[in-house]
Amino acid sequence: MGSASGPQIEDEHARNKARELGKEIGRRGHIFINGACPGLPHEALLGANEEGSFTVGISPAFSLREHVEEYMSPLDNQFIIYTGQGFMERDIINIRSSDGVVIIGGGIGTLNELTIAYEEGRPIAVLTNTGGISNDVPHIIEDLCERKVAPNMVFDDDPAKLLDKLEVAITAYPLPIHEDGRVIDKKTCRRGDWWCQDQKAAG
Repeated sequence: MGSASGPQIEDEHARNKARELGKEIGRRGHIFINGACPGLPHEALLGANEEGSFTVGISPAFSLREHVEEYMSPLDNQFIIYTGQGFMERDIINIRSSDGVVIIGGGIGTLNELTIAYEEGRPIAVLTNTGGISNDVPHIIEDLCERKVAPNMVFDDDPAKLLDKLEVAITAYPLPIHEDGRVIDKKTCRRGDWWCQDQKAAG
């Protein structure tokens, strides 16, 4: 997840980091799921393709024609799902289809993806020093929203080290057993999740 438009996508450093991130995902044999959009996620997609990753795009468009002509998005994924649900609903499908979410750069759209992933307890990795919100996530969560940076959230400016941390987080913190699990499971703490153990963490 990351900047599909705006000044971040013109930043050579961010683009190089995105490409290396995608390559590292491919080297590890992971499936690369993305929003089938341009910008930094597309740079990461190209890197993943270079290393032989199976790449899946979750498009907001109803059809290939709308994807290309209306959303002006690329076709470089090996497999594209045309949801016909627009950006916001597409984001939910994208996030729920992923074991972990990686953020690079990021503006308003990425902020929306971040909050969805956070609320649903998904492991989140932020590639820092890539512009946008990448260095401000702890400030947004803790200072502005008065919540807690979850232990399944990891940060690093090196793609390989970031993925090392994310893989640990995915194993250590299983996903909620159902939608809004952080709210419902908190009442009984039957799974021992971190948001159950810390009663001030979720709400």
